[in-house]
Amino acid sequence: MNADKFMSIKYDHRMKYKLFLLDLDDTLLDFQASEKLCFKETMDKFGFIKQLEELHKTYKIENNLLWKQVERGEIDKDFLKVERFKRTLDQHNIEMPPHLMADYYLEQLPKNVVLIDGALEILKYLKQFGEIGIITNGIQSTQRQRIDNSELKTYIDFLAVSDECGFAKPDVRFFEFTVKRAKHFSRDTTVIIGDRIEADILGGNNFGIDTCWFNPEKLEVTKGIHPTFIAHSLSEIQNLL
Repeated sequence: MNADKFMSIKYDHRMKYKLFLLDLDDTLLDFQASEKLCFKETMDKFGFIKQLEELHKTYKIENNLLWKQVERGEIDKDFLKVERFKRTLDQHNIEMPPHLMADYYLEQLPKNVVLIDGALEILKYLKQFGEIGIITNGIQSTQRQRIDNSELKTYIDFLAVSDECGFAKPDVRFFEFTVKRAKHFSRDTTVIIGDRIEADILGGNNFGIDTCWFNPEKLEVTKGIHPTFIAHSLSEIQNLL
């Protein structure tokens, strides 16, 4: 759906929500595309481009495992930044200081910003009705730079990052930290929109606010987690809320 069609929609006083909390990676920004570009640039920099496919497969597995540990509060992000490269290199018997790769990768990440289809349009639409906050479990400096390097920043009122908070989604303390940044907060008029059912949607359930699961892959709902709405594209959200 193009921007003109979104902007032609007139203000609807029936809109219930006044505070919209949106996840960043794989909800508004295509992290998979950005990550792939940055990983390729990193491997090229250190001379491992011929092994790119195998290295990237290992990296993704280890990175996902480590992020789950972060969300459970078992490790911190400073450990994750280097450990994901250390494990990748170890599994392929490559002798290279992992912190050098980690530093270079994080330098490249904010430079490679790819929007999810419809991201800009849905922010323009929601902005008519209230505040927009970005909630992310990412690394604070990287996430701020990525937003600043995108067109999204015009429509965002505040940013809440787990790195700054000290707790990650789905921890209720992350949401308590988040809503203190909003000008006006009421549970009845707040909704979270995100792609991670076990972080965004479970977090919203725990905090007692409505949720919209952005589920483009049409995955099954995880038992015990209850999204208020399910959208298979960002353009569907305006008809759901």
